[in-house]
Amino acid sequence: MKKNRGFEVVSKYQDQKIMLPRRQTLASAGYDLEAAKDMVVPSIWRLNFVRIFRLLRNGHQLYESDYELADEILRPILIPTGIKAYMPEDEVLILANRSSNTFKRSLSLPNGIGVIDADYYNNEKNEGEIFVQMLNYGIRPIKIHKGDRIAQGIFIKYNKVDNDLPVDRQRCNGFGSTNEKED
Repeated sequence: MKKNRGFEVVSKYQDQKIMLPRRQTLASAGYDLEAAKDMVVPSIWRLNFVRIFRLLRNGHQLYESDYELADEILRPILIPTGIKAYMPEDEVLILANRSSNTFKRSLSLPNGIGVIDADYYNNEKNEGEIFVQMLNYGIRPIKIHKGDRIAQGIFIKYNKVDNDLPVDRQRCNGFGSTNEKED
């Protein structure tokens, strides 16, 4: 049987009882992705973010060390799923936040959505493991437990423009890959 689209467990999680994503109802568009391990998503308000915010609000001059601190503090937490996705070349897996994450847990995907391209599958860097970016804008740290549903993935077919001329590169990196090597 030809494999068209689906999910697999990445090799480093093979013996860790990772569940493949499933739709939760007959009419669900999204496949729920689960956390592969226990993690804590700290509140941005407890990471010295308030100090930077006060400096900005009060018009104080910021120095390079302030910018570096802010960049470090406001990074999203990457939650591993332990899975990878395969699909035809003209499809993409869109990662979307679960509505309960924002409403009940103060968790958001800082990039709005995640885009998993077909050539991310089995890349050299991380085997194509899918990570979900999370930012906790609530006051309390949020505990994520292995098996918690953290996002949903929706496979979507996309179209190309007439006379499509993509850059002739191969993906060589994993998450957030903009560093491809030229052929």
